[in-house]
Amino acid sequence: MLRFAILAIAATLPSLAAAEDFIPLTYADFEAAVPHIDLPVCPVPLAAPDRFCRMTTHADQLNVFVFSEDGDQPLVALRSWPADLLVGLMD
Repeated sequence: MLRFAILAIAATLPSLAAAEDFIPLTYADFEAAVPHIDLPVCPVPLAAPDRFCRMTTHADQLNVFVFSEDGDQPLVALRSWPADLLVGLMD
């Protein structure tokens, strides 16, 4: 269920960004609702100034949520990787 909600949010971000009734996902809402890990730095493809990242795991996926440090700290990006990327690290 969480994966479906994450994918639904991610799929609608570009299309809703121009809508007048768009309400962004803020970090405060995310932190209260989604179990996650604080990342000390964002992964290279998502790193940029004035951003911070949080990671979730679900259904064999590592999901990294990127939030802006500006204003209400809205979600600005989301990317997922297969969890099997960690196999060599866990030996």
